[in-house]
Amino acid sequence: MNFDIAAPATALAPALQHKIDQKTKPRGALGRLEPLALQIGLVQQSLAPELRQPHVVVFAADHGAARAGVSAFPQDVTWQMVENFLAGGAAINAFSRQMGLGLSVVDAGVNHEFGKRAGLIDAKVAPGTANYLEQPAMSAGLRDAALARGRELVHALAANGCNCVGFGEMGIGNTAAASLLTHCLVGEAELATVTGRGTGLDDAGLARKRALLEQALARGGRPADPLAALAEYGGFEIAMMAGAMLGAAEKRMLLLIDGFIVTSALLVAHALAPAVLPYCIFAHRSQEPGHRLQLAHLGAEPLMELDLRLGEGTGAALAFPLVQAAVNFLNEMASFESAGVCGQD
Repeated sequence: MNFDIAAPATALAPALQHKIDQKTKPRGALGRLEPLALQIGLVQQSLAPELRQPHVVVFAADHGAARAGVSAFPQDVTWQMVENFLAGGAAINAFSRQMGLGLSVVDAGVNHEFGKRAGLIDAKVAPGTANYLEQPAMSAGLRDAALARGRELVHALAANGCNCVGFGEMGIGNTAAASLLTHCLVGEAELATVTGRGTGLDDAGLARKRALLEQALARGGRPADPLAALAEYGGFEIAMMAGAMLGAAEKRMLLLIDGFIVTSALLVAHALAPAVLPYCIFAHRSQEPGHRLQLAHLGAEPLMELDLRLGEGTGAALAFPLVQAAVNFLNEMASFESAGVCGQD
């Protein structure tokens, strides 16, 4: 599958930087909002960028390995949380309402039949992955179908006017899948370092999780190829997110990247098309230990560090006001000349 992604042109950078520097403030006084404004302007190729119909998409799927005990929660929690999203009762619902963000929930591969439901996008590839302790999580065909479906979903958002999309996920067992993918795709990431407590494992549970993941690696190895690693250990929500990220970059959208699991999908997307990276805004640094290694590997500096480890796209939603602030100061703040204020010598 080929994705047509070009890095943003940089010819506009001097004019954008001049506009930022001429605002009524000392140069650099708005800290990291200033390079963020520059990034957004380059993505949109505009001196007056705007955020149109910003949207969070939560991808949900089940993992066959969850039944082996890699999570503190039973697999049924995946579909139950999807019901919570649809009822408007989850953290991402509260934050999306607060920030004025659109919200879509995608069944990428939940082991449950929801029927036709308002607010739910049925993109189910299969009712959960296979148990990667015994066999690859998914076939190449199912992997490619999930990538393609993610691309289609964000292309539809773009066609409806959205130019800023946040990524979230739900899937019991998906921190384990993210750990394995990170171990495969980040050379210096040792498994013990990138395997955290997920939904809240105690010490014994964490030790069991690490032992199970070692067992998975003994079977499937440590493929460095992103598509091979995704098929061996990924989830349908992770694969669909990776496709959606690449599709969003094709449409020159801003990508709000959440935590550990979302960033594992970005590792796949980035390995397939490095030009996706300039479109990404990293919302926060997760409490999951592997997230630091992911961010370092991508050369990313997130906007916030709030000790979050919930997922659902909550970090992306919480970071959105900072993204809006970067756009607003660029567009609305007076220049030294327009305000009649003396600038720096």
